[in-house]
Amino acid sequence: MSDRRIFVSRRLPEAVLAPLRSLGTVEVWPEETVPPPREVLLEAAARARAMLTLITDRIDAEMIERAESLAIIANMAVGYNNIDVAAARRRGIWVTNTPDVLTETTADLVMALLLAAMRRLPQAERALRERRWQGWSPFDFVGLDVHGKRLGIFGMGRIGRAVARRARGFDMEILYHNRRRLPEAVERGIPARYVDFAALVQESDVLVILAPYAPELYHRFNREVLYGMKRGAVLIVASRGGIVDEAALVEVLRAGHLAAAGLDVFETEPIPPDHPLLTVENAVLLPHIGSATVETRLKMAERAVDNIVRVLTGRPPRDPVDADGP
Repeated sequence: MSDRRIFVSRRLPEAVLAPLRSLGTVEVWPEETVPPPREVLLEAAARARAMLTLITDRIDAEMIERAESLAIIANMAVGYNNIDVAAARRRGIWVTNTPDVLTETTADLVMALLLAAMRRLPQAERALRERRWQGWSPFDFVGLDVHGKRLGIFGMGRIGRAVARRARGFDMEILYHNRRRLPEAVERGIPARYVDFAALVQESDVLVILAPYAPELYHRFNREVLYGMKRGAVLIVASRGGIVDEAALVEVLRAGHLAAAGLDVFETEPIPPDHPLLTVENAVLLPHIGSATVETRLKMAERAVDNIVRVLTGRPPRDPVDADGP
């Protein structure tokens, strides 16, 4: 066995780790839900040949500058804004992600969140469990129809297109806005209509945010934009936190301008216990579970491991986030 060190930032099934153990010494952070502290990541970056990380692990330029032998940072996620990719490239370090394998699973969750927010499922379920339901009443727990509504998608990538396919089953009209417009044949196949950002905001009955985070998108959905949405519209946030100004969202929900919101991601995770969103009745909140099925999480772990195996055996990885490589 080689003396190569491989750091894994969260416990994974032994069957998944087996290919790594054949290549070197595998060090696994023992906690399942608590991420390794910064000092542990600093030491790992300085000593390891490979790191398998999660989106909760901030791998910044300082860590990367300490990396004497690091060859790859394999992120077990489709997003990778937790890693300073430019710094890694300067040091000749591969950065990889796990695209494709979570597309359909995440799209399922987006539709579940949309349905829960529009039909007020959490509120109804809480009332029943808390013994507050006194029987059927014409206007108890009334929500909004989903079928026939106009769905706007901000970020029409793989997941956005998968959500659009599901929404067509509810006879929803699909609008979208992207950095780049899709080919006309793809639009017809969905079908979806490209609009500019202002039209997306103003015309959507339900607006789903699926764009990957980028610095220029920080608080793109600010107070002005949120109040620019249709009165009674619904906002679903399922890509990355930081794109929505959460304080402004609280204000808009409490004012009744938006009927509801559903969030699976937050600017700070885990969400602080005193976050005002936790007190907003018409907000449906989930703990970042978009890809959380047994099948998909195993596929993500296996894909991250495969990228490490490829690099440590002298081959390019399957999923580099920079097409040009390090």
